[in-house]
Amino acid sequence: MRRLIFLTQAVDPAHPALAATIPKIRALAARVDEVVVLAQSADGGDLPDNVEVRTFGAASRPGRLVHFERELVRALPGDAVVAHMIPVYVLLAAPLVRPRRIPLLLWYTHWKASAQLRAAERLATAIVSVDARSFPLDSAKVRPIGHGIDVSEFACTERAARPGLRALVLGRYSPAKGIETILRAAREVEGVQVELHGAALNELERRHREELARLGVALDDAVPRAEVPGLFARSDVLVNNMEAGAPDKVVYEAAAACLPVIASNPVFDDLFAGYPLFFDRDSPESLAERLRWFAALGTHERAEIGRTLRERVAKRHSVDTWADGVLAAAA
Repeated sequence: MRRLIFLTQAVDPAHPALAATIPKIRALAARVDEVVVLAQSADGGDLPDNVEVRTFGAASRPGRLVHFERELVRALPGDAVVAHMIPVYVLLAAPLVRPRRIPLLLWYTHWKASAQLRAAERLATAIVSVDARSFPLDSAKVRPIGHGIDVSEFACTERAARPGLRALVLGRYSPAKGIETILRAAREVEGVQVELHGAALNELERRHREELARLGVALDDAVPRAEVPGLFARSDVLVNNMEAGAPDKVVYEAAAACLPVIASNPVFDDLFAGYPLFFDRDSPESLAERLRWFAALGTHERAEIGRTLRERVAKRHSVDTWADGVLAAAA
């Protein structure tokens, strides 16, 4: 493929949620002659020479729409257009892209099915997602391609035996993350220390963070992406309670660092196969039982779980397999 156009919100290595987009762009650039990235904002990213980043940010929504259309016209033609997580990008791009018979893809992995997403599904040539279950609509266009983790960012840490259990919770302070259940479960298990880091990026998340603070726990802010491997290294287990339908990227990142994970989302069945790492989402008692089981494991057993999870991420969810999947869906 000669020229790929990639539509995304931000190119920013310090962004708490979107920094992981940068390794995906690099992987795509390694497979095509040229990548043109259209982003609302950009702040570095150390991208290859064959990547050009153009921004369409503006002070108002109408201004952003006008700038988006202008930059897309400048970027065309291309061999494929990929919209990253934002259905409205498909709606805006389709009138310019589809008449030219250029493949228009949407990468989307979330539990929420909005009216915009339904319209985007109809207009897109193909939908790429982690798993058929990580796209909330029943569509024959869905191509499961894994999550796209840059495994090289995460070293496999050997964790020494120590008293207690350090459980890490990482992600936005959203009700969809089920953090209250995690905190209530941890209270029931002696020796469990929970470390929480996350961002509150909208009013709903800010209110939810205030609600969680009333439980008397320390709620830390999100850390820069460069510090995430250090968080994994000093933890014994990641606990994730994201609502079903959205396979949280942090689960795969922790697994890439050989950090065992306990989670409630059934979409991780392939990753967790052979290990009892699931709990019932709304049940603190179920999670407490899993935490007691994990706390009783020896360091060798924990390390075996971590190494197996890393191998599975590298094989099925790496940024390279993701990029191959995107290009195959665009072919």
